[in-house]
Amino acid sequence: MILMQLISNEAHDMAGDFQELSVELHFGFGIIPKIVLLFVNFHVLKKEVVIIGTAWPFRGGLAAYNERLAREFQASGYKVRIETFTLQYPNFLFPGKTQYADWEAPNDLDIRATVNSINPLNWRKIGNRIRKEAPDIVIFKYWLPFMAPCFGTIARRVRKNKKTKVIAIADNIIPHEPRPGDKPFTRFFTKAVDGFVAMSKSVFNDIAKFDQNKPRGLCPHPLFDNFGAPLPREEAAKALDLDPNFRYLLFFGFIRDYKGLDWLLEAFADERLRKYPVKLLVAGEFYAPPDNYLQLIKKLELGDNLILQTDFIADSEVTKYFSVADMVVQPYKSATQSGVTQIGYHFEKPMLVTDVGGLSEIIPDQKVGYVVQPNVKAIADALVDFYENKRQAEFEEQVKEEKKKYSWQRMVETISEVYNKSSNV
Repeated sequence: MILMQLISNEAHDMAGDFQELSVELHFGFGIIPKIVLLFVNFHVLKKEVVIIGTAWPFRGGLAAYNERLAREFQASGYKVRIETFTLQYPNFLFPGKTQYADWEAPNDLDIRATVNSINPLNWRKIGNRIRKEAPDIVIFKYWLPFMAPCFGTIARRVRKNKKTKVIAIADNIIPHEPRPGDKPFTRFFTKAVDGFVAMSKSVFNDIAKFDQNKPRGLCPHPLFDNFGAPLPREEAAKALDLDPNFRYLLFFGFIRDYKGLDWLLEAFADERLRKYPVKLLVAGEFYAPPDNYLQLIKKLELGDNLILQTDFIADSEVTKYFSVADMVVQPYKSATQSGVTQIGYHFEKPMLVTDVGGLSEIIPDQKVGYVVQPNVKAIADALVDFYENKRQAEFEEQVKEEKKKYSWQRMVETISEVYNKSSNV
């Protein structure tokens, strides 16, 4: 009740500040240098960007994304820092083993641990400080309504300076696993930003359910190209202590019920696959109770054909799993977009996805892999086709061409476009 009252008070206090406002840029140069700068690169004028969200010392795809985005902004001439969490989730709400990385901080990024996700006094303090600092752009990576009170309060404080524009990169607007309060929390957040960038058409359309007036951009999830170069298959197999005489299908990432591992297990038990020397490699930490999956594995008698690596996969280990795989399989029951797909593109691997959310937007069917109906038979049929008709080589050649679409520079440009539209309203 206290939290909801705070949200109500904040929304009331800031009601007059939701207008789209123009931004005056000051560079301290004469007219000739300005013209030269605009001629050389018209969309980058040494703007200052603050990214608020997950980064080191936290681990996982969100941290990898924000850090990679910060590097691309830096490469494009922006001044960038990341303000990450002092506390991201209370431990009792976190489904994994640990939230924290076991590697050193990146030495090429300005990362500051400042934000407490559950402390309203902290939100006001952070928002007031950034308001006074007046960066050009503040970016929130929005993935969960739990973060809406924190992010929305900070954003409202920041926008009081009438200069900074707040841009949300939306992983999801409507969560995969809905909970009570999702819609009012998300509405509280969306009212506090100046523009949105979606990474799939489904999320782009979902944004309109909360806001139809603010600028929206669409840019596919860029490649996760921060995991290093591929390894030779035999070297990767040796590093993982896998038999190179077998072929491997890869299910990668946190195991949550909506990701459809149970469907994949049932599909992989198809008798047609038994004649091939193929094993299923499951690499990722359980974020759902494991008992149902373990019982299903036993029931389907998959023990000899399955490898479970259910610890967190560190960034330094990712290349081994993708390098040993013939194909990456994502049998999701619901989805918007997926970072796993963009790791697959980086390592030039064929992919199988189900036709849910935005996954089919970035996997051309029968070109770089398969887009199948979300059911066990369709998944099994595609797996059989992949080996029976020796599709791997042809798919890999198409992946090499398709991956060129997914650059980080395109994401920076899309954010810049949304920023400019919000500034010119």
